[in-house]
Formats: sequence, C-alpha cells, structure tokens
Amino acid sequence: MKKLGLLFKEVSGNRIKDKLAKADTVFVVKYSGLSGPELNMLRQSLSDFKVNLFVVRNTIAKRILKSSQWEGLSAFLNGPCGFIFVNDDPANASKVLYAFSKEHEKLRLEGGFLKERLLEKKDIEALAKMPSKETLRAQVTIGLKAPITGIVMVLSQTLKKFVICLDQIKKKKETGS
Repeated sequence: MKKLGLLFKEVSGNRIKDKLAKADTVFVVKYSGLSGPELNMLRQSLSDFKVNLFVVRNTIAKRILKSSQWEGLSAFLNGPCGFIFVNDDPANASKVLYAFSKEHEKLRLEGGFLKERLLEKKDIEALAKMPSKETLRAQVTIGLKAPITGIVMVLSQTLKKFVICLDQIKKKKETGS
C-alpha cells in the first residue's frame, strides 16, 4: 500500500498531465497573501469562462513540466504558484486575471504559454488589453463589407445619373425642342 503523500503526488501529477494535454494556453500566477475567499472569488470569475485555477506543489509541477512541451513554465515556479488552464479564448482569461491582479495586488501574473510561445507578464497584460474575439470578428466583417458597400454606392449613383439623363432627354423630346 502506498503512503498518502506519494498517492497525493501521483494524483496531482496525473491531473496536471491531463489538464496540460487539453489546454491550449497556460498561465502561471503567484497567489501568496491572498485569503481563501479571495482565491475562491478568482476561481469563480475564471469559471465563468470555463477556465480552471489549479494549485500544486512546485516540485511536482517541475517534474511534470520537464518531460513536456511546457518546460519553459518551470522558470516561473518560485513560491506558491497556481496554474490557469485555458481551453478556448486566452484573451478572456487574461482580462480576468489582469483585472483581478489590479484589485488584489497580492495576485501576481508571472508568465505563461500560448500556442507554443512563452509569455511573460507584459505579454499577458498586452493580451488582456486586446479586444475580445467577438469584437475582432466584427471589425474584420466591417472591414470586408466597406469596399463592397462603396462599390454598390458608386454603381447605384452611376445608374441614378443615367436614369436622370434619360428622363431629361425624354422631357426635351416631349417639349419638341
């Protein structure tokens, strides 16, 4: 029978491996000094975007990260750290983390990984300040629509002028001049 400590390490390691396999983006935060209710508030605000906060011992995390593509995250593991696993839109998660870190100075953004790219604190803050995915889609749609709208307006004005010209010719012939 395994000792309880070894069993805990094994279960924690397996959970991290599973979450890393499913995640597109991972952020590392330091939460030292946050109270339990504050940490729960952070978890709740992250869960609205289907994002998880997972706290694990650094030795376990470093051992797991060493054998994966996420190895660069080991540099951020000093002191009590938590992993934020993001499956969908990293911008929303970074916005929540950035806003929470502004309200609670004890939460510090350390770094992360975004689609095989190592992020530092400034990168996460820049990601948080970007518009959301829906806003970017709307901007692209408007950008694609603008030239088409311009062409339609030009062509309709040309047709309108042609019709006015024909109408004036008709009126001139009717008057007999």
